[in-house]
Amino acid sequence: MKCPRCKTADLKPTMIEENLPALGCGTCHGSLVSLVYYRHWAETQKPPPPGEAAGTAPAPEATDTTNAIICPKCGRLMTKHKLAGGVANRVDVCASCDEAWLDRGEWELLEALQLSHDMPSIFTDAWQRRIRRQMSDDIRRDILKRSVGDDAAGRVEAFKAWLGAQTKKSEIMAYLYRN
Repeated sequence: MKCPRCKTADLKPTMIEENLPALGCGTCHGSLVSLVYYRHWAETQKPPPPGEAAGTAPAPEATDTTNAIICPKCGRLMTKHKLAGGVANRVDVCASCDEAWLDRGEWELLEALQLSHDMPSIFTDAWQRRIRRQMSDDIRRDILKRSVGDDAAGRVEAFKAWLGAQTKKSEIMAYLYRN
């Protein structure tokens, strides 16, 4: 079976973690992981100790295949799934074979983001929607900061949080819009 990224190197059996087999590429150092094996591995592992919140740990260096990848098992197009809003990397998944392609360093990135024990949640529509919403919010916040400055943007954010907790929110909004 050929590497979906290099297209010429053969995939060889390897271990990502103890009891988590994969097929690895010696050239690009990517790995094809069976999600069946992954789920078994995840069920037998202790949850990671509480540490930094997901997404706040410094991201290790990882490559990301930007072009489409074809599943080396069935030949179908693999779907890209974003890991987190502040991370460019995406995990490629074959819905037909239940296989995931991890580029070099992406497993370490999943561990740093505390996602290695719950990888299938990344592949859900709800996860992907949450990331898109987070990215949109970040873009709007950056636009506000550029428009009014950091101090004023901070005050707007504080007011927004206060307003969200008010039971008479619509009356407050109506008052503000009238003025």
